[in-house]
Amino acid sequence: MAKVRAVFRCTECGTAAPKWVGRCPGCEEWNTLVEELEVAAAPSTAQLLGPRDRPVPISEVDVDEWSARATGISELDRVLGGGLVPGSVTLVGGEPGIGKSTLLLQAVASIAADGAKVLYVSAEESKQQVRLRAERLGSLRPTLWLASETALPHILDFVDEVEPSVLVVDSIQTVHHPEVGSAPGSVSQVRECAARLVGAAKARGIAVVLVGHVTKEGGLAGPRVLEHVVDTVLAFEGDRHHALRLLRAVKHRFGATDQLGLFEMTERGMVGVPDPSRLFLADRRKGVSGSVVVPTMEGHRPLLVELQALVTPSRLASPRRSAQGVDGGRLSLLLAVLGERAGFSFAEADVYALAVGGVKVAEPAADLGLALALASALAARSLPPDLVVCGEVGLGGELRQVSQTDRRLAEAARLGFRRALLPRLAPEPPDGIAAVRVGTLAEAIEAAGLSPDLGGHPARRSPPGEPSAPGGPRLDGWPPPRLRAVDPSEIPDTVPDDILDDPF
Repeated sequence: MAKVRAVFRCTECGTAAPKWVGRCPGCEEWNTLVEELEVAAAPSTAQLLGPRDRPVPISEVDVDEWSARATGISELDRVLGGGLVPGSVTLVGGEPGIGKSTLLLQAVASIAADGAKVLYVSAEESKQQVRLRAERLGSLRPTLWLASETALPHILDFVDEVEPSVLVVDSIQTVHHPEVGSAPGSVSQVRECAARLVGAAKARGIAVVLVGHVTKEGGLAGPRVLEHVVDTVLAFEGDRHHALRLLRAVKHRFGATDQLGLFEMTERGMVGVPDPSRLFLADRRKGVSGSVVVPTMEGHRPLLVELQALVTPSRLASPRRSAQGVDGGRLSLLLAVLGERAGFSFAEADVYALAVGGVKVAEPAADLGLALALASALAARSLPPDLVVCGEVGLGGELRQVSQTDRRLAEAARLGFRRALLPRLAPEPPDGIAAVRVGTLAEAIEAAGLSPDLGGHPARRSPPGEPSAPGGPRLDGWPPPRLRAVDPSEIPDTVPDDILDDPF
């Protein structure tokens, strides 16, 4: 009779301990050990060894049978590098309700439409629930098989019975093996079930797609070994309050990980977004202070994103700093540089920064754009509507060039932007867009007409000293002339006679 014992296993790294401790001895994370029941009996030798392989010269390895099968969804195929590879295991992770099951159901229905057999195993929902979703998405196919099962041996029996080309398991955290004594979703269960599914994929030559849960920090739930045993890890991201969804490849053994897929959640399911820049700027309001357009790069894909800033007087001892879609640490750094190098002080103001559209902008190429948005909000002056801004800001206020500037500006020129504010050593822009080159953040503020001596804001507290470097480049026709406040001493005490004689 197999002996059962209690062990405490780390949910992050899988390290086992005989008793509970506050800090994991393996990864040194706090409060990650959970109690599990472990069967001491070891599996048979045949299960450990698996089928025997034969070594061959590398030039004789046949790769034709491992060519990718397109899913029929262009944005998904873009990230996968062409589609699903037979014998591969793909792990798709994302927050609950983000649309993982919807996207995969559309993908396997498209594959089944070409005549291939697909087995969709729902371990969380009933077959009736999946059927209703498939009807709504128009994904009913005769070669799409459906099962609702949580026991791994039964799932493997279904694979032998149906012999599918693609297997989807939704989700791996709810599948369990009876030989493992712990509960479903535990480290032991997830590790063992994933390892056996990987072995089945390699032995039968089928493409396996696993759906994984994520933790509250955004990482994949379960042991880290889960990400090591699979071939591809896809992260499905997005704000549940926005329709936009982003698909990234965190790990991909069959291609690059620098591609980005964009989808829009609609009533008919996930719809690819071929022109995301136009979607992000569709509702942009021109002529508003604190708004700037920044060309960003997601892998090899250029995106134009609008950054917004709002500065208001604060009544708090420690003014509020809010960043959504941009890095909070980067925001604090730029506020300090603006105060020390450009004459803008936000010490008595609440600052809000936002990347519009639910996207996240974390690359340093957005530094100059975010800094000008903050200066524009504090100066209460808008930037030119046909201007894009791109550059990294250093602690000394210097501007540094960024990678793939030509691709960023080509995307901006395609959407009608005609001017670009760039670091001095940036490459030449493509035809249709003119470059305004500056060397420091102060020169960029001067060129955009946002100097501290222009206009005023209730939250402004400019420190003494020269606010910016005069004599730098200026944007042609910008800033527009402003009405000047008249000093009361300039108003004459008497009205001239010619004005009194004028009947009008």
